[in-house]
Amino acid sequence: MATWTIAGVQMDCRFADRAANLAAIRAHLRDTASRGARLTIFPECILSGYCFQSADEARVHAEPLPGPATEAIAADCRELNTFAIFGLLERDGERIFNSAALIGPQGLLGTYRKTHLPCLGVDRCTVVGDRPYQVHDLGGLRVGMLICYDGSFPEASRALALQGADLIALPTNWPPEGTGSARLLTPARALENRVYFAAVNRVGAERGFRFVGLSRICDVTGELLAASEDDRATVLFATIDPARARAKRIVNIPGEYEVDRIADRRPDLYGDLVKEC
Repeated sequence: MATWTIAGVQMDCRFADRAANLAAIRAHLRDTASRGARLTIFPECILSGYCFQSADEARVHAEPLPGPATEAIAADCRELNTFAIFGLLERDGERIFNSAALIGPQGLLGTYRKTHLPCLGVDRCTVVGDRPYQVHDLGGLRVGMLICYDGSFPEASRALALQGADLIALPTNWPPEGTGSARLLTPARALENRVYFAAVNRVGAERGFRFVGLSRICDVTGELLAASEDDRATVLFATIDPARARAKRIVNIPGEYEVDRIADRRPDLYGDLVKEC
């Protein structure tokens, strides 16, 4: 099974300026593809910005899926023979979702609507995601998508792992209070599911609200393959091996020291996890 080079673009964006942000996304995609990336991941809400204060304000900067941005990026993916994941505000009638789109040479391959919404930024104005978690096969790499706060809920990552994800992509907009999520949750989600995990945060500030960077790409043991340690714009690259993510049983000493964090689960005891509080 072939390895994949992936990239995470830790970047700023212009608040409420989709045209400028789309141009920046496309320029970065061209750069990462030229440097060997077969999949490039961009931050949450990178097309629009995040700090909208009302649904009416945010709706102006939301797009349908598929829409103008996905069509433009799909044209680039076809030309460059590459894939991209980016965050945007999705408009569906009068509803607005905090969404991520997966684009490839064939066009729009998958969408995800954020399922856990904090009382923060545009998430105060969006509708909670209403679709099940999905894994998408890019032709040798199986990818699941989550967004930002979703990473705080281990059930979401586990659901994707149980569907066979090799890589979980987490576009995010972490503020200073999200530093612990960046440094601790990212490797934990990778380790506990034996998947690659790429958390790609943004930088810069909007309406006095700052974003901390600290993007990470972790391997299936939780070890860092690439990481930012500050809030400066940068691009991370890592090579991942889907075969490692699919080999769930870890044999340290045959017959004496073996673990499998998927097969060794006890779902018969986990009923409380899905009960309403």
